[in-house]
Amino acid sequence: MRKLESIRILIIEDDAKIAGLLKSHIEKYGYTARAVVDFHHVMDEFREAKPDLVLLDVNLPMFDGFYWCRKIRSHSICPILFISARESEMDQVMALENGADDYITKPFHYDVVVAKIRSHLRRAYGSYSAKTEERTVEASGLVLYPERFMLTYKQGGAELTQKEAVLVEALMKKANRIVSRGRLLDLMWEDRHFIDDNTLNVYITRIRKKLKDLGMEDSIETVRGAGYKLRLEGVLET
Repeated sequence: MRKLESIRILIIEDDAKIAGLLKSHIEKYGYTARAVVDFHHVMDEFREAKPDLVLLDVNLPMFDGFYWCRKIRSHSICPILFISARESEMDQVMALENGADDYITKPFHYDVVVAKIRSHLRRAYGSYSAKTEERTVEASGLVLYPERFMLTYKQGGAELTQKEAVLVEALMKKANRIVSRGRLLDLMWEDRHFIDDNTLNVYITRIRKKLKDLGMEDSIETVRGAGYKLRLEGVLET
């Protein structure tokens, strides 16, 4: 089992006081935390830190957090949690569209941030222990690797975010049957703190695009007033 101090958290926050408080509080719980100091070279610090999770502000020098979220997501599938004073629905939707996994508004309680971190680490890495056999979910040639957020079909592959993997797994396990919106939201957000009417729609749109790129166009059906259905011929889970 991995020790807590081996779990690395990268803080991308230009308010030195907030960054320092976050770092101190996170380290009190046994994690290793590092705050970015050079906002001209954020990706250099990201590559050096090799974080398991990122806390990211929206308002940053040079480029905003949405830009850095896209850059990080092009290199990594680690959980990305936005921390921002911007509370608008559009900011939250933009965070999701650019690859974020959660959005925490300022002012926040530091214990809530740590609870969110622990929740996302559990979802992303399980109990932090290596497993001897990798789990897969299969359905009509579509194969999901939930532990590394990878989806394959025939010769193609697509990387998923943490929450996309949760959503796809739920749909695959009940392929050709309706999965309710409430069920999907419960699986993806334990406390339903970060939810609005557009949140799940954004994720479904992103999944549809990735399935289309794999050659599976129009495979997710919206069942009005009920939920969503993944239309496949058969299902096999291992």
